[in-house]
Amino acid sequence: MSRTLFLDDTITRRLIVTVALAAGVTLLLIELFFLFGGRWTKPDIQETGLPAQVATVIRMTQAAPAASRQALTQAAATDQLRFGWYPSGSAIATALLHGQYRPAEIEQGWDFLKPYLAHRPERLAVFQEDNPVSQLPGMPYDRSVFHESYFAALQCDDGSWILCIALQRFWGLYAFERFCLEAVLLTLWIIAVSAIASRQLSRPIEHLAYGVRNLGAQPRLMPLSEEGPREIRLVVETINAMQAQIRKFVTDRTTMLAAISHDLRTPLTRIRLRGEFIDDTDQQRLLFRDVDEMQAMIDGALSFFRDDASREENTMFDLSNLLQTIAYDYTDQGHDVRFIGPDRTGYNGPPYALRRVFSNLVENAIKYATAPQIVLSPAPDGSATIIVRDNGPGLPEAALQTVFEPYFRLDKSRNRQTGGVGLGLTSARTIIRALGGDIAMTNRKQGGLDVCVFLPGPR
Repeated sequence: MSRTLFLDDTITRRLIVTVALAAGVTLLLIELFFLFGGRWTKPDIQETGLPAQVATVIRMTQAAPAASRQALTQAAATDQLRFGWYPSGSAIATALLHGQYRPAEIEQGWDFLKPYLAHRPERLAVFQEDNPVSQLPGMPYDRSVFHESYFAALQCDDGSWILCIALQRFWGLYAFERFCLEAVLLTLWIIAVSAIASRQLSRPIEHLAYGVRNLGAQPRLMPLSEEGPREIRLVVETINAMQAQIRKFVTDRTTMLAAISHDLRTPLTRIRLRGEFIDDTDQQRLLFRDVDEMQAMIDGALSFFRDDASREENTMFDLSNLLQTIAYDYTDQGHDVRFIGPDRTGYNGPPYALRRVFSNLVENAIKYATAPQIVLSPAPDGSATIIVRDNGPGLPEAALQTVFEPYFRLDKSRNRQTGGVGLGLTSARTIIRALGGDIAMTNRKQGGLDVCVFLPGPR
């Protein structure tokens, strides 16, 4: 079981691999961060023990006699810290007393020392080398060697000053800064890992959804590729089996209906022959009209079934030229059909099927409205929108969708002057939707009808 789990491509394995890689990369980034992070990787000032060390020296100095304070502060010096004691009235004490300091730095310095001192001193000075006080002669450090020193000084009860100098910064970010940095890094890392993991898991599902959507528009497409995690492959196998069953059902239905329509021609022919022997000319005329109407319905049904069963291959052709040719053909017949659009538009699709679609739409406009305009608007992604626009009375709002239903006609008489049996628009929509596009009708406010055909781009 475990062997199958890790050898087969499953969602579980992908999740385990993704999490393991995320953990490994996290450890690597942490090592690199501590190697090249500089001050960001150094411990917080409290963790270094600096405030406790400084406070200890301050307490010892304050408790010692004035005569031994100078020696005591000198003895407390280390490689990282320097201390000094200056009696009241001395040059450095006077400068510390009257110096200008940033209140925020003073408050921060007191926050560090507060846990270790009994009470807040009367005066506290915290500054860096950009402060003029740091440049006074007699400061207990070599300014030419240390260029980024930090200073903290406080005034004792007797007016003297105790000075501490951190020769260089050996601590990292302060607690709040470190918290903000860790929160930002953690958030970014969670987003990155989540995006990678979700992408690994969602990509096969997206491919499956895309394939199923294409199958819905074009049931005769090749079966879906059975790839991805095992769970997805099982779903694809089920969909492919269902697609095969649907394809067989559609083929059988089409074959049966086409056969029925074809077989009906024989009795209609016999009816017409027998009608020749009817003496009543009015009844004979009515009979022949019914026979002609039934023959037109059968011819329309056969044409529709042939279109449904046809499998014209897609090819690259000039869509603008096809639409211009349709406009010229009807113009030669005396109808003012105009084409508006670019001179050349390459499109990959079934040219003969699309020619039947747009010829049908133009012919409907001529019969029921006015000679239309054919407006072509190609898009950069390879898709195209074609509008067949007439200036007729339009359609009732309730009929804008029902006109695409089989055998639906606004003209209920089905007379031979208007022609048709109500399958033209149904066939047109079937062809367009099989390409993954769509067709819709809308009434314009200023009058007229727009038949909008959307043809999708390459996939």
